[in-house]
Amino acid sequence: MSVRVAIVGCGNRGGDVYARHLAEQGAAVTHLVEPNVARRNEVAARFGLGTEACFDHWDDFFALGRVADAVVIATPDDGHVAPCVAALALDYDVLLEKPVCLDEAGLDALLAAETASVGRVTVCHVLRATSFFREIRRVLETGALGTLIGIQHAENVAHWHYAHSFVRGNWRASPPAAPFLLAKACHDLDLLRWFAGAPPRRVHSAGGLHHFRPEHAPPGATDRCVTCPVVGCPSDARQIYARFAPDEWPSSVLTGGGQSVQHALETGPYGECVYLGHNNVADHQAVTVEFENGVTAQLTVSAFTHNNTRTLKLLGSHGELRGHMETGELELHDFRTMEVQRWSAASSGRHGGGDAGLVGAWLTALLRQGPVPTSLAESLDSHRMAFAAERARLGN
Repeated sequence: MSVRVAIVGCGNRGGDVYARHLAEQGAAVTHLVEPNVARRNEVAARFGLGTEACFDHWDDFFALGRVADAVVIATPDDGHVAPCVAALALDYDVLLEKPVCLDEAGLDALLAAETASVGRVTVCHVLRATSFFREIRRVLETGALGTLIGIQHAENVAHWHYAHSFVRGNWRASPPAAPFLLAKACHDLDLLRWFAGAPPRRVHSAGGLHHFRPEHAPPGATDRCVTCPVVGCPSDARQIYARFAPDEWPSSVLTGGGQSVQHALETGPYGECVYLGHNNVADHQAVTVEFENGVTAQLTVSAFTHNNTRTLKLLGSHGELRGHMETGELELHDFRTMEVQRWSAASSGRHGGGDAGLVGAWLTALLRQGPVPTSLAESLDSHRMAFAAERARLGN
């Protein structure tokens, strides 16, 4: 018998990513919650669900009692805590999209609700499930680096991705969305926590909104790319979305619900000039974290990069490990022998195969054939670091 899963929030992550991987790995998507009727009908058609299995609001779904085995919650950033608490009250296991909340009070509410429930929460920190980062963890565990001293990690957002998600998209303004660091790099903060192997103790941060501001608009720019005469703008939406098929992310975000890319550029936020000032989140931020065991980590998250990837160095007493997620390349320097090992841990799929990997690990845990991928308490350390970093950045 397959695991029955309800999807609460049928946007790109809930409807296109998690629901698809769940079905591909043998689970049954049995219920949908989504206020956008056109989008809800689109996703329902994929899974052969009738109107009786579809709901406008999660209140209506949870009023049925326990009618599935587990729930995916992929609502907007500011709407995760309440449905997750409601799901736990019915002893549902929950796959919870990140970021899980917008303040520390939300973290405490989630932990209290899980403590009182039979259900368990798995945060969608998908990078732990990639072959690339699992290989880095394996090298750490072999002792090849000696004692881990420091980590240098870069989240290279790519200029076009930042324009799509953080200037024009759902994460351009905080609130209601999470701050840039939490929305984009809580994955990375979670990796730092995983590699360090200890809770964080102290956080420093600096950064801000440097470029995507009205005063940097080129002369003659209009409010929409489709009418703009400026040539050579790196954020020209016409050029960005022409690189991708209509059903491929990020274009699929525009075409969800059946509209064309052209219509979205003419009428929606994804066709707006990036210099209108509708965004307020940082476009470049640096963070230093000191962990309880003395490991220190530097994380830089920036819009001003060519590649959409992650690069890192792990610095140990006896060796250095360098990695490039996009290519999967790893390079281990042994200080004792002066030998250099190079190999690849590349994998295909979104987030380096992490989306499918996390769904598989979660399903295994639901079938009681393996552990929950990561405890909620450990997962929330990434959010605590992000909240502290934002306080440090804003408070100087």
